[in-house]
Formats: sequence, C-alpha cells, structure tokens
Amino acid sequence: MLSGRFKWKSKGRLQSICSFLYLFLNIAHAETIQVAVASNFILPAQEIAQQFSNESGHQIKISSGSSGKFFAQIQHGAPFDVLLSADTATPAKLIQAGLAVDHSQRTYAIGKLVLWSNNPDLITDGEAILARNRLNKIAIANPDLAPYGRAAIETLIKLGQYQQLKSKIVWGENIAQTHQFVLSGNAELGFVSASQIMRNGKIIQGSAWIIPELMHSPILQDAVLLNRARGSIAAQKFLDYLSTGQARDIIQQFGYGTPFQY
Repeated sequence: MLSGRFKWKSKGRLQSICSFLYLFLNIAHAETIQVAVASNFILPAQEIAQQFSNESGHQIKISSGSSGKFFAQIQHGAPFDVLLSADTATPAKLIQAGLAVDHSQRTYAIGKLVLWSNNPDLITDGEAILARNRLNKIAIANPDLAPYGRAAIETLIKLGQYQQLKSKIVWGENIAQTHQFVLSGNAELGFVSASQIMRNGKIIQGSAWIIPELMHSPILQDAVLLNRARGSIAAQKFLDYLSTGQARDIIQQFGYGTPFQY
C-alpha cells in the first residue's frame, strides 16, 4: 500500500513539474507583436487577439485605422508586424514594395456592407429611403482609403442614386468615423460595416438594410506578414490562427463571411 501511494504521489508531482515547466517555457518564449487592424475589424480583432493570447502566451498590441493610412505609415517605418487590412490591394502593394513577406497574404474575412440609422424606425425599406431624396446627410467612408466607401459608392451607382445624393454625403476618414457620424446624429444614416451594428446575426441598435452582395464588388479583407516580423514565430502563429475554427466563429459572430466556409 505504501509503495502504491508513493508511486501515485510521485506521478502527481511529476505531472505538476511538467505543467510548470511547460508554462515557464511558454512565458520565457512569449513575444509581443504589433498588429495594425482596419477600423471595421477592431472588435472581432480584439476578441481574437485575447483568445490567441490565452492559448499561446503571446501578447498582441492592436492599432486601428484605415488601410490606406497604414500603408503610408508602414512605408515610413511604423513598427507593425501584421496587417489586417480591409482590402486585398493594400497587402499586395506592400509585398510589391518589398515591405511584406512574399506569399504571406491571405483572406481572413469577407465584409458585409450595411445602410444604417441610429433611429430604430427610420429604415424599413432601404432602397425606398434612398430614393425619397429627403435626406439631409448620408455618411460614407472615404472611397480612396476605405473599401467600404468604394462599395457604398458602387451601391448608390447601381441604384441610380449617386448623383442626387452626392451633395449630401459626409465623408468619414474611415469606417469608424462614418459610424460615429451616424451615431452622433450628424448624419441621418450611413453605409457602415455589419460588424459595427450586428452581433450573432442581429442588429443591436437602430435600423438597417443589409446591402445585397450583388450591389458591389466583394469586400475581401486580407492579412499579410510584414518584413519586421520575418522569422517571428508569434506573428506567423497569429496569422495562421485567423483560419482556425475558433477565430472563424468570432469573425462570423460579427457579421462577416469567411473564405474557409466555402
């Protein structure tokens, strides 16, 4: 009996020591990586980063902004390791400019454009409200910097409403500022990302029209590994983590599609 107890205690101590060593090694090799995230993706990115950190021990520091501005900042030496862009063009340009790692570009999310009002009763028919020509202001992200802005313009042109609404557009620097214009009442409605106003497929505030995908070009959002992180195990792991089931679940909860479900 004593021999059995001794073996059981020894086994338990060995498991504890192994667990401690595993935790110690993870902490010892933990990295902190800098991730630049397109404004529309900030909320899911924060959740994914937290989950990744919990599982890997690596820490993520997130900066948010427009994809176009991130390109300029990276050109001027901004210390980012990974870019989660709102488009495919920016990562491709970074690779072409020799600022990102070849073959690291990949689509992590497919954006959904939404016409949104903070007034829960305003949007009952999205096409009809745009055609009434009674709007004072409509917010759209700068199409030169934001893919959601380009998609919004394409949608208005498709509907034949761009010329009549052009003078009423309030331009946001990015999709976050566009959302803020509508939230604050500076614009009656605006084109925003579904991730800003939806959770688990439901609108959490105001009223909205989810724009049919045929109204505009697909909003493919690509990630890329930047040169600064060449050889970084943590940065590569984070990039790979975006295609895992755990990350996909979060991405889809915020109203995005994922290329991995097709």
